[in-house]
Amino acid sequence: MKVVLAEKPSVARDLAQHLGARTKRNGYLEGNGYCVTWAFGHLVTLKEPKDYDANLRRWSLTTLPFIPKQFGLNVIAKSHTQKQFQIVCQLFRNAQELICATDAGREGELIFRYIQTMSGCSAKPFFRLWLSSLTDQAIATGFKQLRRGSDFNNLYMAARCRSQADWIVGINATRYYTLSYGQGILWSIGRVQTPVLAMIVKREEEIENFVSRPFWELYTKYRDISLKFSGKRFEKYEDAQQMLKKCRGEDFYVKKIEKKKEKENPPFLYDLTSFQREMNKQKSLSADNTLKILQVLYEKKLITYPRTDSRYLSSDMKSSIPNILHKLSQIAGQKLSRLNLQQLPFSKRIINNAKVSDHHAIIPTGKIVHLSDIEAFVFDEIVNRFIAVFYPACVKDATYIEGVSNQVPFKVKGITIVEPGWTVLYPKKQSKSKDKKEEVVLPEFQLHEKGPHQPYTEEKKTQPPKSYTENTLLAAMENAGKIVEDQQFKDALKERGLGTAATRASIIETLLQRNYVVREKKLIRATNNGRYLVSIIDNNSLKSAEFTGEWEYQLKEVERGNLSSEAFMGKITAFITQLFQTRNLKVNSFVWGNCPLCNSSIIRGKKGYGCSKWKEGCKFVFWPQVQGQLLTCQQVRELLQLGKLTKLLPIQKERSAGRYFVQLTTLGQTKAWLITDKKSNHKTFSKTKSKTNFSPKTNKSSSNQKQKVKSIGSCPLCKNVVIKNKNGYQCSQTSCRFFVPLQIAGKKIQSRTVSTLLKNGNTSILKGFKNNRDEFSGRLYLENGRVVIK
Repeated sequence: MKVVLAEKPSVARDLAQHLGARTKRNGYLEGNGYCVTWAFGHLVTLKEPKDYDANLRRWSLTTLPFIPKQFGLNVIAKSHTQKQFQIVCQLFRNAQELICATDAGREGELIFRYIQTMSGCSAKPFFRLWLSSLTDQAIATGFKQLRRGSDFNNLYMAARCRSQADWIVGINATRYYTLSYGQGILWSIGRVQTPVLAMIVKREEEIENFVSRPFWELYTKYRDISLKFSGKRFEKYEDAQQMLKKCRGEDFYVKKIEKKKEKENPPFLYDLTSFQREMNKQKSLSADNTLKILQVLYEKKLITYPRTDSRYLSSDMKSSIPNILHKLSQIAGQKLSRLNLQQLPFSKRIINNAKVSDHHAIIPTGKIVHLSDIEAFVFDEIVNRFIAVFYPACVKDATYIEGVSNQVPFKVKGITIVEPGWTVLYPKKQSKSKDKKEEVVLPEFQLHEKGPHQPYTEEKKTQPPKSYTENTLLAAMENAGKIVEDQQFKDALKERGLGTAATRASIIETLLQRNYVVREKKLIRATNNGRYLVSIIDNNSLKSAEFTGEWEYQLKEVERGNLSSEAFMGKITAFITQLFQTRNLKVNSFVWGNCPLCNSSIIRGKKGYGCSKWKEGCKFVFWPQVQGQLLTCQQVRELLQLGKLTKLLPIQKERSAGRYFVQLTTLGQTKAWLITDKKSNHKTFSKTKSKTNFSPKTNKSSSNQKQKVKSIGSCPLCKNVVIKNKNGYQCSQTSCRFFVPLQIAGKKIQSRTVSTLLKNGNTSILKGFKNNRDEFSGRLYLENGRVVIK
């Protein structure tokens, strides 16, 4: 008996139909010597820390970092998952031959290998079915060309390394930052998600801190055509006026005329990321929704495998392409009428074996079925692009005019489209293109002609960078934070991107689900939760797009066999170990610290702290009071010796509807966020070289709100009344730090639950807590005034 494992039931049905396995059984299809069964994506996952050591169920800084000597596996704790695993496990153990038919890629390989290992059949050899589409012909060809499973060992090693690296970084960093800065909130850190969040926060800060500055540009009008000054723009009004006066009243002289043909080649075929970007641009579709629609089209056998990072086809596909185009003629006959299907122009922009790895570009299969409006729109764009790559280039006549007036140079470019070529398939895009805006039909100029002209200046202002859309965010993720448009440079950076084509949509969705970012129409904006999280992560590598992109490149090297999995995991282990070694910095209790201005020792005065060389002129003074809250001696030493507080300082204002968390530093600007408010409530605090000034921009609307006060219980720290407001449950005493958020680990916390917690010190078992996407049950406990889950 041969057992075939597909990644999902719908694919299993297609495979079973081809193999003749038409008898329905519980969890599989049987017939003709085959049993075709399925997973639901992942059935097996890595063990949790508590599965290695029961003591790790309780989160503690003393147990970090935790890195298993050998990773173990568990079946995902969902009833339908466990039931299906038992069926697959029994089939695997009774099989004479195994065939892996999960998605042809890194994650699909991991799904099969984890199930094979967990079922105790890892020593059993298997064959690999590698499909790029689900058409009957592709399935038939795939089963005729089954490959040995061992050929994909490197792919599995890369997948396993990715899984284990994410576990090590995610578990250890999440526990550390939650325990250190959580205030009852789970702060999730991810190997890829955190650098992406940091990019978004950085862009938001660049926009907020941007100061628009005026500048002036010089133009002249000659024969009803505007020409622009050839030099740099003017930062000062006086400089622009001086240059204007220089050429005013002087003749304009045509110095140079250059005419040439320019060609704009058709665009490349789509890979997943470029298609997600295009759909976000055209229809404001999220990357996740685009991928879901593509998956539907793939399972309907209309397009090839969508989770690809290639924009090229392999040479062995040449013979099949005319037939695909011929089948598409019933929906795109007019577009295809301009092509000779027997003599298609296969260029290196279309066929390139060196740039096709696991899968080729997304193209239609030739099959046509009825679709919903949005599915039809997505499918039509793939068909249109597939046809466009075989169209001729767009040919333009370009005329470059250069002239001078009293040695002041000007220039203009005229564009006239001679042959539209492939652009006829994109009329809307053509009308919005840069060349269309610049398309100027110039009069016939004569070399060395001259005449009167009207010079003038225009005042403009510098513009801040734009917030990310999913389109631009995907581009930044693909290029590890670098905005690149040239395809050659894109290909070079692709292997050092953040995540993969298959995972980028889920990364964005994870940030949205955890309320670190929000969608505002087309824009992706950081929430105050997201800003706060980035602010407390002081290890730049955890936030670095380039650093994480380098890890992705090394995973590719593992996949190619150029780097061993042991070497890769050794680097990950060393990184996380080093991360926690730097955490163990100790504060010297016998000194205050060094002056941040001159590095001399700090001395304590009656009301504050200052530099010991104050007589020599050093003006550094530090007042240890923030918003009425006096810093402890330990906090002062941390601030002056480490440059920061090891824990954020909670500051409450009596009329404010929330709690500020401030990260203090010895010099420069510091920031704070109201982390429990749903909308971003960013506060900026400044610190001068001589003293610390905190001046938050208060929110008038929130400060004027009258809240209904209802006692929930007695505060475990100061015995005052605990009240509920729109942000959570907190002590009525403004200086007390006790606080319970409205939501913990994805579960809403009710007033009666907090009341029980305050009365008994713990709650009954509660269901509905979430760790990533998995749910778990636990109790809430009070420990030293902090709420923990066990």
